Amino acid sequence: MIRHICIMIGLGVASLSAMAAPSILDIKHSITDNNIIAPESFETKTRELEQNFYLKTYTEQSDNSAVTTGTAKEYEDLLSRLPTEIEMPYNAIVGKFIDMYLGKRRNLVADMLALHNYYGKIFLEELIKEKMPLELQYLPVIESALNPNAVSRAGAAGLWQFMPATGKEYGLEVNDYVDERYHPEKSTEAACRYLKNAYRKYGNWESTAASYNAGMGRISRELDSQGAESAYDLFLNDQTSRYIFRLLAMKSILEHPNYFGYTVDASQFYYPIATVDEEVSEPVEDWQTWASDHGTNYLTLRELNPWIRAKSLPNKSGKTYIVKLPAKDAMLRSKQDKKIYNHNWIAK
Repeated sequence: MIRHICIMIGLGVASLSAMAAPSILDIKHSITDNNIIAPESFETKTRELEQNFYLKTYTEQSDNSAVTTGTAKEYEDLLSRLPTEIEMPYNAIVGKFIDMYLGKRRNLVADMLALHNYYGKIFLEELIKEKMPLELQYLPVIESALNPNAVSRAGAAGLWQFMPATGKEYGLEVNDYVDERYHPEKSTEAACRYLKNAYRKYGNWESTAASYNAGMGRISRELDSQGAESAYDLFLNDQTSRYIFRLLAMKSILEHPNYFGYTVDASQFYYPIATVDEEVSEPVEDWQTWASDHGTNYLTLRELNPWIRAKSLPNKSGKTYIVKLPAKDAMLRSKQDKKIYNHNWIAK
């Protein structure tokens, strides 16, 4: 008997749906696309994710070799029960994306499932605070495969895949020493600012999400030139036209991993990461020495603070940076400890 597990569903949040313009979406279930283009994050090598500090330290692999796929009817029935604020109907394209993830990249999805248990909390806290649809937490999953050090061929970086100029526009520091596109919390805040700005512009979350992939400039030009009101009605002959469908596919898998055959047990979920924050307002001549003076090593410092991009920090402006350090007892929790310290949000 297949058991269901819903991750981070049922959280009360004030909805923006009342603000949204009426949707003109009328996509039929017969829509198909035989030329599904995998997102660039699909190419992420599993071993890259497995170098993540949290995966290495706090989780161990489960056997997910026997991942199952379903039929179109099973997918549609399952997705019809998922609460959603963004209009995302099931069609054959969604099913193909689900099969693509469950087939060729099943090990990648297993790692993303574990990583989402850590980073997803950061995304959700900000989305709830800003009263935004919770489905948006899956944007960075399809953008970066939840690799905090991801860099695209175009130069987009971090979990949310900001280009340098866009990152700066939305308040992130980007230079040779500090790059906050790699900062999980700050890049999430910047992404929410971008998305709220796009929503104010378009009045619907479908165009808002599409603009995150293609940019507001392009979506606006296409809406004007094609006389459309929503990105769903645009002809976009590339990945952007299938962006919402990838989002729905990933939402389906991450919210029902057991349904798709993934083993979900204590070892696959993160324990609370015990860290302390240290304020740094002075220049740092050598982060390696600084790390040693603060009871850790350079490797751990960089893994906990991926926004640090060089061995020094001139900090001529006197800006205060918050540096994460491992708490003294953080490393005492071993992978063999099967207790989940914070599992009350997992609805089995």
